[in-house]
Amino acid sequence: MSRIGKLPIKIPTTVDVTNGNSIVEVKGKFGTLERTIPEIIGVEQTDGKLIVSVKKETRTNNALHGLYRTLINNMIIGVSEQFLITLMLQGVGYRANVQGNTLTLNLGFSHPVIIDIPNGITVEVIQNTTINIKACDKEQLGLFAAKVRSWRPPEPYKGKGILYKGEQILRKAGKSGKK
Repeated sequence: MSRIGKLPIKIPTTVDVTNGNSIVEVKGKFGTLERTIPEIIGVEQTDGKLIVSVKKETRTNNALHGLYRTLINNMIIGVSEQFLITLMLQGVGYRANVQGNTLTLNLGFSHPVIIDIPNGITVEVIQNTTINIKACDKEQLGLFAAKVRSWRPPEPYKGKGILYKGEQILRKAGKSGKK
């Protein structure tokens, strides 16, 4: 049995969980999420807790057991609290700006980079160099943050680029002069 899968999930009072046939729907303060689960995974709701179980124990079924327990837990946390990723722009002249439903980045290219913000994601720019991205879907949030970061990943020589908050760049020494 999966060690993570057998842990019960606490359901906050502000969250409503609906368990249909192979579909789990979670409604909360920040939105609604739903996910299709395989037939071998069972979900039971008892007095404020959600218990995820597996019908037949095999190695792959145990892996799916832990995976879907974590996915359902992330859905519950997302609709009750929201997830946050903070990106930092490091470099001379690097700026960010939100206009309506688009994020505009000046990253040292000859043109500004314009990225459409998907539904369900909110972007806030603080002091032109800090980007706060919030969403209730952790998967969609991570994909959007990676898409923004892919325009200028951090480079090890000068330390410029788009970094996650708290990320450390291992710096390399540049070229040495002739000896």
